[in-house]
Amino acid sequence: MRLFNSKTNQLEDFKPLEEGIVKMYVCGPTVYDEIHIGNTRPIIVFDTLRRIFEASGLKVDMVSNYTDVDDKIINKALYEKVDERIITDRYIKAYNEVRSRLNTRGLNASPRVTDTMQDIIDFIDALVKEGYAYNVNGNVYFRVLKSDRYGEISKQRIEDLMVGARIEEDPEKESPLDFGLWKKTETGIQWDSPWGKGRPGWHTECVVMIESHFHGMIDIHGGGMDLKFPHHENELAQAKACLHHDLARVWMHNGMLNIDGEKMSKSLGNVMKAKDVIDKIGANTVRWMMLSVHYRSPLNISEEVIEQAKTELLKAQMILKQVEIRYELEDKTITPMIDEAFRTQFLDAVSDDLNTPNGMKIIFDVIKALNQDQRQKELSEAVLLGHYGALRMMLNTMGIDFEPIKLTPDQKDLFMKWNQAKVDKDFEKADLFRKALIDQQLL
Repeated sequence: MRLFNSKTNQLEDFKPLEEGIVKMYVCGPTVYDEIHIGNTRPIIVFDTLRRIFEASGLKVDMVSNYTDVDDKIINKALYEKVDERIITDRYIKAYNEVRSRLNTRGLNASPRVTDTMQDIIDFIDALVKEGYAYNVNGNVYFRVLKSDRYGEISKQRIEDLMVGARIEEDPEKESPLDFGLWKKTETGIQWDSPWGKGRPGWHTECVVMIESHFHGMIDIHGGGMDLKFPHHENELAQAKACLHHDLARVWMHNGMLNIDGEKMSKSLGNVMKAKDVIDKIGANTVRWMMLSVHYRSPLNISEEVIEQAKTELLKAQMILKQVEIRYELEDKTITPMIDEAFRTQFLDAVSDDLNTPNGMKIIFDVIKALNQDQRQKELSEAVLLGHYGALRMMLNTMGIDFEPIKLTPDQKDLFMKWNQAKVDKDFEKADLFRKALIDQQLL
């Protein structure tokens, strides 16, 4: 496996810190609303990376959090006149329904910020005692200029950041670059702390939840490209300051998503809720579309892209269906086998920095091989089943789920009548039977 490390800005051979297990953390949602289709890209990308590791024989300890305290959550709770927990529970449930529909594998842990609060307070207190943070009137800030090599993930220079930060300089801060670790609040949910009542800053939460679960440096920290700065940069600075080690060995960031060539935004009115897109085109199409472009590249969603994804998926679905129907009509069970040559080619492709487009090329190759198998007069069952099993394995690694065909007695009878009508050259009847099979999506 080779992965592009945003921190070093280069492709690196990947080897887990602990033999046989990959420790991976992906930043989760701030749960104040239903997620949009762009939010599903990191879900799909890092679920697929996990599947590739597991298909290669590794175990994956995968964690993703819920940010369940935030001004947007507090404001929505105030507007609806309900407790913040009502808001966060609602949108955590909605988020998990989308994850489930996208056929993602279960996480090893899904910590909430509100359940990690004492650890967060203790962490901030340690930063204050180490001299990396300071309290001003109940607000605690991190000293960025004290941080070693700040900007190494986002490749931004302190000098350039200072120029931009002075525009919105806060008189409380020692430096305009300093970011908040603890916010004094009088409205909404709050906790007692050594600095007074308040709530934590966003950038501290993930560092603490990673340490709480993994107890040390992890292999991979993932998220969208928009999290490089300031979120991931600030996470790394705090980890170095308090934990005295890099937070992660590899930092990975997926590219952003556009709709018809334009950035998705409320002002343009082109924000698409994830659940609505899944309802419209199906989870398999969403996953295939997301993986049809390399994860670090921007992805543009358009009707043309959606239709292409549907067409390509249909080719895979139809050949699987043909093999399964063939075995059903012969009352035979498909014995799982995987063609090792195709398996190796596919895993080699997708293990090169999660290159799913190249993996798809191997999928098309095995579809072609299966079509050729079907046309053979003297069919080698071992070859057919090896190709069938390889295709199933590849699709499973991409998170594509096609339920195997199971024919009812009536459906088997319909196939027999159709085949007999063709033998009898009764083309009128054959067309009727064929139409009935098409209507039942069997052809």
